[in-house]
Amino acid sequence: METPHTSVLLREILAAFQDVTIKTFVDCTLGAGGHAEALLSHHPEIEHFYGIDQDPLARQIAAERLKPWQGKVTFLAGNFRKLESFSLPGIDGMLIDLGVSSMQLDRAEKGFSFSKLGPLDMRMDPTASLTAAEIVNTYSERELGDIFRNYGEEKQWRLAARLIVEARENHPLATTLDLDKILTYRLKAKSKKGLHPLTLIFQALRIAVNDELGAIEDVLPQALHALNPGGKLAVISFHSLEDRLVKNFFRYEADDKEDTSGLAGLFRDKEPSLDLWTRKAVVAAPDEIEQNPRSRSAKLRVIQKR
Repeated sequence: METPHTSVLLREILAAFQDVTIKTFVDCTLGAGGHAEALLSHHPEIEHFYGIDQDPLARQIAAERLKPWQGKVTFLAGNFRKLESFSLPGIDGMLIDLGVSSMQLDRAEKGFSFSKLGPLDMRMDPTASLTAAEIVNTYSERELGDIFRNYGEEKQWRLAARLIVEARENHPLATTLDLDKILTYRLKAKSKKGLHPLTLIFQALRIAVNDELGAIEDVLPQALHALNPGGKLAVISFHSLEDRLVKNFFRYEADDKEDTSGLAGLFRDKEPSLDLWTRKAVVAAPDEIEQNPRSRSAKLRVIQKR
């Protein structure tokens, strides 16, 4: 079976876990199993490897790829934001790759890519109810603008929202081509240099459909709680909104002070729950970027639980 996805920061992930004896590992975003394959190969001591993914095709592809370790690997269907619901045992290592895989982007029927004709879907979980089509056809101009501004950091958010509302008065917007026709030309004049005018619009819609930022906020404290002392958590993010959430959570949990500015500007002592294994985000090396341009925006942050 074809495995079209190229796992990013693979060397860096292996380096992050090389000093940890891993009995139980959780890959919260299994995808096509690239990271899982590398980790299982480099850590023969792993007894239980749990792979979580909400996409049934991803689980199918990963199952084929990970057949050599089928006695160790358990595939779990669902969103990582419900990590605690899986009731997993003490965890020595965990990975959360927040990127949308090329396997998703390249499937026209998912509607993630403006370069491919497909329905305005964008659901990572095909059983979820909310689609991009529902958002663009039913949300108010103000709600659309908020999505484009907050989730895409699109400077022309007002214009994009207005153009969509005007266009849908004539007919419902059903495909990626519909958005292309009404937005690309009008947004092109002021779009960021080198960036397709629809890049941030599609990013924003995808985040809204899947509540991606809410999922990050939900999973991080659950992940930290599930780790054994000395266990490591690695998170790969792909844009500033994701990385900001991860960075702020890790920094707060690593700090021995708590800001109580609402109480006369005092700082209260607290016990740090983790150590920052990476002080700054780790990015892809030039050779990886050359081979896989999608790795250019990847950022890795790693912590170790106290």
